[in-house]
Amino acid sequence: MDVESGPPNGGPENLLFEGHGLFTMIGPAGPGSFGKLDYAKYNISQMSSSDRALKTAQKSLEEMADKLHLPRTTVDEAGSLFKRFHGGKSLKGRSNNAIASACLYIAFRQQGNPRTFKELCAVSSVSIKEIKREFKRIVSNLSITLNLNTPGDFIARFCNSLGLPYSVQISAHHIAEKAMELDIVPGRSPISVAAAAIYMASQASNNPCSRKVIGDVVGTTEATIQQTYRLMMTSAPFLFPKNFKFSVPIKCFSQS
Repeated sequence: MDVESGPPNGGPENLLFEGHGLFTMIGPAGPGSFGKLDYAKYNISQMSSSDRALKTAQKSLEEMADKLHLPRTTVDEAGSLFKRFHGGKSLKGRSNNAIASACLYIAFRQQGNPRTFKELCAVSSVSIKEIKREFKRIVSNLSITLNLNTPGDFIARFCNSLGLPYSVQISAHHIAEKAMELDIVPGRSPISVAAAAIYMASQASNNPCSRKVIGDVVGTTEATIQQTYRLMMTSAPFLFPKNFKFSVPIKCFSQS
């Protein structure tokens, strides 16, 4: 059955509620109404506390999915994680929205398309601190092993958000990879390395981008980008692709 189109008689299937494996119906909805279920018509008073928590999580996941234009597979994976973590236990005093956001963050990582905590925070009603706290709890509780993020996981999306040309994206990707390979940015996060690489690549082009603009998009500070960029500048000639055509020579780059 096609989970995108839903079952033949009714709205989309709910991956969370107990009693039916991962699937059960929660009430009628219009055709193609993924993320727009009519929750008001569902009799909440007849639901168990566990199902109420799962229902809240589903609503959060679908709202975030609409805002981020996510494929159903990512939402389904996040829903499955939430159900495993919840396990029918009481999570009194814990934010279901924060748990749902953390599950979505993990689902992104597992599918090789990581997002930043800032991106999740922007489409949820909880803080980055809350999402990070629940992320750590879920990973520990479910014994989840995640591959480490790399700068290359973020560069294409960041460059697209910044409106930078493909040539800058390719250069930034190469710069970040070489910086990691040469170990000139030890201890720096993948996001700060990606941001500094984009900043450096844009300076070599006819499309310079300021640290502030980049920082606003990637979710880091100008100071963080500046610190990582300074480390890169010590080896700048070795970071660009071979036969790279500079629109602006390295000697004219910002030195700080």
